[in-house]
Amino acid sequence: MPAESGESMEFTLVLPVLPLDGEVVLPGMVVPLDLSDAEIRAAVEAAQAAARAESGKPKVLLVPRIDGTYAKTGVLGTVEQVGRLADGDPGALVKGRHRVRIGAGTTGPGAALWVEGARVEETVPEPLPGQVTDLVKEYKALATTWLRKRGAWQVVDRVQAIDDVSALADNSGYSPFLTTDQKTELLETTDPVARLRLAAQQLRDHLAEQDVAETIAKDVQEGVDKQQREFLLRRQLEAVRKELRELNGDGPDAAEESDDYRARVEAADLPERVREAALKEVEKLERSSDQSPEGSWIRTWLDTVLEMPWNERTEDAYDIQGAKEILDAEHAGLEDVKARITEYLAVRKRRGERGLGVIGGRRGGAVLALVGPPGVGKTSLGESVAHAMGRKFVRVALGGVRDEAEIRGHRRTYVGALPGRIVRAVKEAGSMNPVVLLDEIDKVGSDFRGDPAAALLEVLDPAQNHTFRDHYLEVELDLSDVVFLATANVLEAIPEALADRMEIVRLDGYTEDEKVVIARDHLLPRQLERAGLTGDEVTLEEGALRKLAGEYTREAGVRTLERTVARLLRKVAAQHELGQRELPFTVREEDLRGLVGRPHHVPESAQDPAERRTAVPGVATGLAVTGAGGDVLYVEASLADPETGAAGLTLTGQLGDVMKESAQIALSFLRSHGAELELPVADLKDRGVHIHFPAGAVPKDGPSAGVTMTTALASLLSGRLVRTDVAMTGEVSLTGRVLPIGGVKQKLLAAHRAGVTTVIIPKRNEPDLDDVPAEVLEKLDVHAVTDVRQVLELALAPATTVAEVPVAA
Repeated sequence: MPAESGESMEFTLVLPVLPLDGEVVLPGMVVPLDLSDAEIRAAVEAAQAAARAESGKPKVLLVPRIDGTYAKTGVLGTVEQVGRLADGDPGALVKGRHRVRIGAGTTGPGAALWVEGARVEETVPEPLPGQVTDLVKEYKALATTWLRKRGAWQVVDRVQAIDDVSALADNSGYSPFLTTDQKTELLETTDPVARLRLAAQQLRDHLAEQDVAETIAKDVQEGVDKQQREFLLRRQLEAVRKELRELNGDGPDAAEESDDYRARVEAADLPERVREAALKEVEKLERSSDQSPEGSWIRTWLDTVLEMPWNERTEDAYDIQGAKEILDAEHAGLEDVKARITEYLAVRKRRGERGLGVIGGRRGGAVLALVGPPGVGKTSLGESVAHAMGRKFVRVALGGVRDEAEIRGHRRTYVGALPGRIVRAVKEAGSMNPVVLLDEIDKVGSDFRGDPAAALLEVLDPAQNHTFRDHYLEVELDLSDVVFLATANVLEAIPEALADRMEIVRLDGYTEDEKVVIARDHLLPRQLERAGLTGDEVTLEEGALRKLAGEYTREAGVRTLERTVARLLRKVAAQHELGQRELPFTVREEDLRGLVGRPHHVPESAQDPAERRTAVPGVATGLAVTGAGGDVLYVEASLADPETGAAGLTLTGQLGDVMKESAQIALSFLRSHGAELELPVADLKDRGVHIHFPAGAVPKDGPSAGVTMTTALASLLSGRLVRTDVAMTGEVSLTGRVLPIGGVKQKLLAAHRAGVTTVIIPKRNEPDLDDVPAEVLEKLDVHAVTDVRQVLELALAPATTVAEVPVAA
């Protein structure tokens, strides 16, 4: 091995090379070497041969060899002893003396490689500076800490006794954690102070790594110990509970009382957030005692969560034509509602085909509000919608609900807490996409317990209900795929914010033809079954059904009609059992009086002229909308005797403020335009005017009776009768303009039921006629007017004879 170029060295030593593969020996170290290795044995034998000539201990040059490359610095070592190692192999004990810088190769005895070398002189200042003294103390402290951790107490004193800086630094060669490169770096660092500083840094880094490793191992061990301790304690707890159950006589089957909720939760198909919440509750349950009330609450909560159909959904029936046929077969009329449901199904089908079923975490749910009078089939329509879609159906009755917790659920801290009605409906359906009917949503009230209608705002908002959170469950529930159908009788009774979240679909009642079809196809078969009869034993002619619908009942729906049919069938069944009637029996029009009595609603046009309400001047027929649908409304007017001195306007019939103002407007119009209309307006100045609306016990309000009151007063002053076949509706202004009103369809249906043939409506309400069934419009002569003068011309009979003006007593 030649010296580096430009380096001048005086070589005083010629030594055989003893190569060390992957090992480094520092001065002061005593190491055993295996003589089984040919190179090591050759070096030792060469050293022994040279020592015999010089009469000293054999000397070798210990040189690290890394990847076949020799280091530039070696260590002069003396062979202290040759013998056998602990395993019986031949070996030699070699002690490192001092560093040697390796020079050029040379010749020597034996098969070993001989080189020239020079001893590396190391100088340490005397006395030691303060920094070096501190470094010595720091290294000894670090070495002591490391040795104590390893339990090498006998070595601590030896290290503390070393005062030489070079020997102290080289002592780190015994450290097993140093790599070959780190030891080589120590070997080649000739400055003792720098070497000690390097050794201290290496020891410091190792202690830091050891601290981190010990911390990690401690944490792992603590976790393992905790799991083992928890497992042991749980087994002990189970054993104690078992003994307590047997002591109380509960028997071995009581072990199933607590159930393995953890296994049930892990086996259940739950969303990830719900699973995490359920496992937390299971941990609380496992820590609680059997006597703790909290355990009962947690069991109830877990049972509720596990019973919820988190991932259960029914496949929608996307047979649009089949769904339409189902709706048509189960409900006559209601074309608007059936068309809306058909549109909804068609859109869902197309969204599903295009992969748009779920957008932004929300599905395509729907919220429809069916608003209409009682008995028109709102509730049964919900079942038909579910049938047509192939979904589960659940009905939630909201009438009279005043507690907000009925919707959102109670907090679990309350005794007897339960989830809200929405969650219970989904659980009852067993599906996350049922059809939920919120029945009588306009009957929801509010008091000190909260406002349930406000709690429904999130439920019925398609943009929010995919993250609905019930107070009892306290986990998010996706309601975006639920089809909500709400029913109401009066739209105005629904809070505006709630109504804005729903699509309003009006059901304004049935025509007489539709009632006959419903009675024949639905009501009669159902009531025959309830009466214990068959269609072969009792049949009803269409004329009898039409008379029942037109004269025995007067309603927007068919409930009273169904009750009348049921009463008729019960009568026939009773007569048959008494032997008074033979079956089969066909009910005709002339049989109705003997079975269900006389008609209750005979049209005004069918009564004797002298018995009609409009047989005297001052009575006009109006049209109104009530909670039960459209209805006719009569207005009566009279003038007080001038001798009584009771001037002014008197209004009776439980009228609201708007209707009272309409009466004032009608009176003011006639006073200012009486001469133009050829009316004796002088009577209006001196005599009191009284306007009455039967029935007096029913509250009434709204502006649509303005033209009716004007017509009644004009009839009173002119003495001309109001035509019996005419009914009217519209708001009147001070100038005589007829302004638009609402509920035209319901009012025209009511006029048709009452036998009216001529109806007067405002001109601006003509577009509403498109909603009226064609069969009703064919039987009505509808006049659209813009001025009250047109109303008087159409409504008042010709002045052939002047009748006596009624005078109030």
